[in-house]
Amino acid sequence: MTKEVLIHQIIDVLSHAGFVLSDRCNIRPRSFDIAARKDETLLLCKVLFNIDGLNEETAREMKFLAEYLGGSAIVVGAKTRDQMLEDSVVYMRYDILALNVQTLHDYFIEGIPPLVSAAPGGLYVSIEGDLLKKARTDQSMSLGTLASMVGVSRRTISKYEEEGMDASIDVVLQLEEIFRVELARPIDILRPYGNRKSRKEPENEKEETEKYHIPFPEDSVLSMISMLGYDVLQTSQAPFKAISKDKSSVILTGISEFNTTVIKRAHLMSSISCVTETQSVFIINGHAKIKSVENTVLIEKKELGKISDSQELLTFIEERKEGS
Repeated sequence: MTKEVLIHQIIDVLSHAGFVLSDRCNIRPRSFDIAARKDETLLLCKVLFNIDGLNEETAREMKFLAEYLGGSAIVVGAKTRDQMLEDSVVYMRYDILALNVQTLHDYFIEGIPPLVSAAPGGLYVSIEGDLLKKARTDQSMSLGTLASMVGVSRRTISKYEEEGMDASIDVVLQLEEIFRVELARPIDILRPYGNRKSRKEPENEKEETEKYHIPFPEDSVLSMISMLGYDVLQTSQAPFKAISKDKSSVILTGISEFNTTVIKRAHLMSSISCVTETQSVFIINGHAKIKSVENTVLIEKKELGKISDSQELLTFIEERKEGS
C-alpha cells in the first residue's frame, strides 16, 4: 500500500460516513492533509503511511489548530516501526491519536469505537471502574480475593476501580469472565483525553501555547490584525500564515505579495474555510490584481491599515465577497 492509496481509502471512508471534505493540502510542509466536517464534528486529518513520521512540531501545530477551530486532530496510517497498525487499536504520537483505516471505518460507519490502546509494553484497555466496583461489591468479594483470582495486587484492583487505570487485555478478559459484565471503556477518538482517566494531559500546555503567540513586529500584518482585537495564532506548516480569532469569528489568514502561488494557496484556503466554517483572507503586500479567489478575499495591506476594529473587517470581507 502506498500513501496515495491510503489517502483515497480515508477519503472513501469519510465520504461514505457523510463528511464534507476539503481539497487535499498539497503544499509542503503541511500540518494536516484533509479537513472534514459532519454536523458539529470537525476533523483535521494527517495521513502518514508510517505514523512514526509524525514529528513533535507538526503534532503541536495540529493540536492548536484543532483547538482554535473547535475540532479534533487525528493521524491515520498503516504501520508503526516494522509492524502494521492493528484493527480496533489506537496509538498515541505526541498526544495525537493515530489509527488505521479499518478502525476509522468501524468508528464512523459502523459506530463501533475502539477499546484498546497501544503503549510501551503492549496493548491496554481502560476499565469502567464504577462498574467493576459494583460488580465486586454485589458479590461481596474483597479486593484481596479478586486480586488473587486475577493475579495482581490489591492496590492495582483499587486503581482500576477508583482511577480507571489501564489494564492489560488478559486482565480485562479475566475480570469480565468473573463478573459476566462488560468492563472495557470505549475510546472516543474525537476526545482522546475526555474518556481516558489514566491519560495525562501535556504538562507544559501554557508554554507550548505561548510559542505560537510570539510578539509580532509593530508594522507586521499579524500585529495589525491583533490590534483589531483578534487573538492571532501563527502557523508554520499550514497553507495559511495564521488563524485570527475573536468572540464572533475565526479567519484563516494568509500573507504574501501577489503571485501565482497566492492563487493556489487562496484556492486551498477557500476549500478549508468552507469545511471549517471560517472566513478566509489573504493580505497582500503591495497591489492585488484580483479581489477574491472563490471564498478567499484578497485585501491589500494598505486597505487593512484603514480598518479600525474586527467588526469593520468582517463587514469589509462580506462586502468584497458580494462584489466579486
